[in-house]
Amino acid sequence: MIESYQSLAAPFRFEMDKVKGSRFIADVAPATSEDEAKAFLESIRSEFHDARHHCSAWRLGMRGETFKWSDDGEPSGSAGKPILAQLTGRELVDVVGVVTRWFGGTKLGVGGLVRAYGGALGLALDEAPIVTHELRRTFDLVFAYDGSSAVNAILHAWELVPTESDYGENVRLRVELPVARAEAFQAEVVERTGGKVVTLEIESA
Repeated sequence: MIESYQSLAAPFRFEMDKVKGSRFIADVAPATSEDEAKAFLESIRSEFHDARHHCSAWRLGMRGETFKWSDDGEPSGSAGKPILAQLTGRELVDVVGVVTRWFGGTKLGVGGLVRAYGGALGLALDEAPIVTHELRRTFDLVFAYDGSSAVNAILHAWELVPTESDYGENVRLRVELPVARAEAFQAEVVERTGGKVVTLEIESA
């Protein structure tokens, strides 16, 4: 199970030194859907409408299972794939990268384009605000009133504060904790209460 993933905290732009007269600007931004990624690409196209190429790639989903790249008129595999390779190599997801090029009059060749496009995005990512999102699991603890002391002791030991509570026929407390700690928490609840506490996982909406 995935415990965390990395993405961008905010859009970021970087302009690298010219390569044989060609100008390259790399833009990266968070995106949680293809529509968001396409909208970001179109915003760059609109802003830099005089540029010849706007090559791009994106990786979406916690495993980067949805991805796409575009060479936007450059030789096949010379631009979009190197951009995607940078995103993949750094294990970034829910992110879109666009590298805009103004042709400087000298052809770079496929190898030169791969280095320039991949390099531009790589330099942007070196300075971009990358954030780690820690995945969490949510549980309802359901128990009789006489189990309150034991449950409260467990929550105190784990430094957990219920996000919701309900005191009806039984007590129901909702807690959230990182995925990495969830199984150990469930096991401790069973052990310390003799299985008298029902632990119900709440699926994310």
